Amino acid sequence: MMPEIGPVLVPAGEIQRKVRELGERITRDYAGQNLLLVGILRGAFVVLSDLIRQIEIPCEVDFMEVSSYGAGTTSSGVVRILKDLEEDISGRHVLIVEDIIDTGLTLSYLRRSLLARKPASLEICALLSKPARRQVDIQVRYQGFEVPDVFVVGYGIDYAGFYRNLRDIYALKQP
Repeated sequence: MMPEIGPVLVPAGEIQRKVRELGERITRDYAGQNLLLVGILRGAFVVLSDLIRQIEIPCEVDFMEVSSYGAGTTSSGVVRILKDLEEDISGRHVLIVEDIIDTGLTLSYLRRSLLARKPASLEICALLSKPARRQVDIQVRYQGFEVPDVFVVGYGIDYAGFYRNLRDIYALKQP
């Protein structure tokens, strides 16, 4: 049985305003440079598709898919790369686009892995952050919203593959 969704944490209108603001900041910060956005599948595909339309400089997109959750609601702490980048990032300006930072373990691992490939710069953009769950310090240059320590769904974020299509971000009621 699927858990029910709970209250709205971040309404769709606020999400769109924040994504527009992030796109404007990224445009200013990377003016005159070619930017590679690296979307972390699957959760970040929605925010990435909205974000790239707000960025007004030349940019490319690539994707990585990683797993640390499986079908559960808590991170296992073990990160597996399921899909690696197609592009060579050496000497490139790279912006990781993530849906949510929870413990920070997955993003910390990804950051180390990508820095070893010698990009010109590597920054992080995350729509959501759960600081109460953080286990490692992660520097996020572009952050949308802080959310409480609850499992969230909607706007690309799922529970066992479901609820990605919701326009708002909701807390998930635990069974």
